[in-house]
Amino acid sequence: MNALQLTIEKAWENRDLLQETETQNAIKSVIELLDNGDLRVAEPTTSGWQVNEWVKKAVVMYFPIQKMETWEAGIFEYHDKMELKRNYAEKGVRVVPPATARYGAYVSKGVIMMPSYINIGAYVDAGTMVDTWATVGSCAQIGKDVHLSGGVGIGGVLEPLQAAPVIIEDGAFIGSRCIVVEGVRVEKEAVLGANVVLTGSTKIIDVTGNEPIEYKGHVPARSVVIPGSYTKKFAAGEYQVPCALIIGKRKESTDKKTSLNDALREYNVAV
Repeated sequence: MNALQLTIEKAWENRDLLQETETQNAIKSVIELLDNGDLRVAEPTTSGWQVNEWVKKAVVMYFPIQKMETWEAGIFEYHDKMELKRNYAEKGVRVVPPATARYGAYVSKGVIMMPSYINIGAYVDAGTMVDTWATVGSCAQIGKDVHLSGGVGIGGVLEPLQAAPVIIEDGAFIGSRCIVVEGVRVEKEAVLGANVVLTGSTKIIDVTGNEPIEYKGHVPARSVVIPGSYTKKFAAGEYQVPCALIIGKRKESTDKKTSLNDALREYNVAV
């Protein structure tokens, strides 16, 4: 792995090396490792999440060394530089037509892909549901037993390299038409109600106590979140600006399924 990283870093600094077979083979090896789940763009550590920037560099450099090709999958025709994932039966993944995952994305056993899209570099862990018209952007990290509801947009990230990918941790429920972008991290078992939009600058305000508590860039574990707004002054007057409101917590004393149902029922969250 160290040798791969060294080769990738050298090619990043000197793009002429992309013409060399050794460099191309190294890049292709990284993409294969990503596809098999043996390497990740970001990985959990004891102190949080570590982003492997050199892996993102390999993904970025994979595009210029690939040639446009035309191929068919059943009744569909594609013309692109990236192949699609294959052998879903061997992987234990259910794929409903016309769901698509690009080669270089990892999709674990037990994942269900309704008509949806998973981009290169993404990691989707076991038991997760990617529902109809949901998209998982490049390098996004999706945990175990996550539900991405219909029309959810999980943003991708390749450049700038320092930018963290979107991370959805184990057991989270992302409601219909939610958008999560710009490296936002949704911690374990959190619930986002329908139409919540989270960017890196979105205010996430806990309104469950006597005083509001404000977060940016991450949703605390087991939080139940709905769309909200706050008043902001501009030169032209005062206007409502979107935010997200934490209105409660999923209970630790119940299992995930029961906790989710309780949260939605108790707080009347649209999904």
